[in-house]
Amino acid sequence: MRVCKVIGHVVATAKHPCLARRKILVVAPLKGRGDAAVPMQLAVDGVGAGIGSEVLVSESGAAGSLVTGLEYPPVRSVIVGIVDEVGGR
Repeated sequence: MRVCKVIGHVVATAKHPCLARRKILVVAPLKGRGDAAVPMQLAVDGVGAGIGSEVLVSESGAAGSLVTGLEYPPVRSVIVGIVDEVGGR
């Protein structure tokens, strides 16, 4: 799991049916709290995040399964939380 910032969204008129009514957001790891090797990525929103939100992104197939309702979902990156505060800054 990593802490990222939502920097945009994707509009896709043609997509897998399990993604209907789901937001696909563009996220980037926050400096010092993410993986610099992944400059930005797409993630399915599972919690109602928006542009500018600091979020927790899970790379778990299980999270993708819970959000889509499919045993083998076509997504792996899922926003599973919105960060209110990080202690020890």
